[in-house]
Amino acid sequence: MSWLFGRKKSPEEMLKQNQRALNRAIRDLDKERMKLERQEKQIIADIKKMAKQGEMSAVKVMAKDLVRTRRYVKKFIMMKANIQAVSLKITTLKSQGAMANAMKGVTKAMGAMNKQINMPQMQKIMMEFEKEADMMDMKEDMMNDIVDDVMGAEEDEEESDQLVNQVLDELGLSLGEELGAVPVASGTVGGGKEKASSKQDADDELQARLDNLRRD
Repeated sequence: MSWLFGRKKSPEEMLKQNQRALNRAIRDLDKERMKLERQEKQIIADIKKMAKQGEMSAVKVMAKDLVRTRRYVKKFIMMKANIQAVSLKITTLKSQGAMANAMKGVTKAMGAMNKQINMPQMQKIMMEFEKEADMMDMKEDMMNDIVDDVMGAEEDEEESDQLVNQVLDELGLSLGEELGAVPVASGTVGGGKEKASSKQDADDELQARLDNLRRD
């Protein structure tokens, strides 16, 4: 039966058609109002002319026509305002319809995206990632500890050698001389005791300097 009565119009097409009809009605009202305003000016001119001629009866009749004309002008203005209000409502409905269609499309897209997201699989992936990241951090810490131990041992040995050389330099001795110095036996007992006492004093002073340097 659609071929007999024509294709059924969509709501958007009906709103557009009504919008055109309202705009046409507004133009027609403006034309009629402008005619009445021109007629009003003509009546005023005729009233002035008849008043100068002393035709007071004609002046009264034309005055009534002037009052009615002004009322019609006001009615046309009010009708135009009402039609414009209806036109604005139609425009608002069109905007709301467009917004509803847009939201409908966005809702479908969001639903499709939510269907594609597998939450159990996503949780599994995140747990595996966290596990591998923790393992990598642990291995990195172990490697850092090994490197620190190796480098620390070498640094400690070098530092200790530097401290010993510094102390010997302050005493005016060298490491080779200190290690190579051998006490020579004396013919007298008193001389041996005196050399042993001086060597003991030097050793005590060396040990004290080493202790002071370690504390610093």
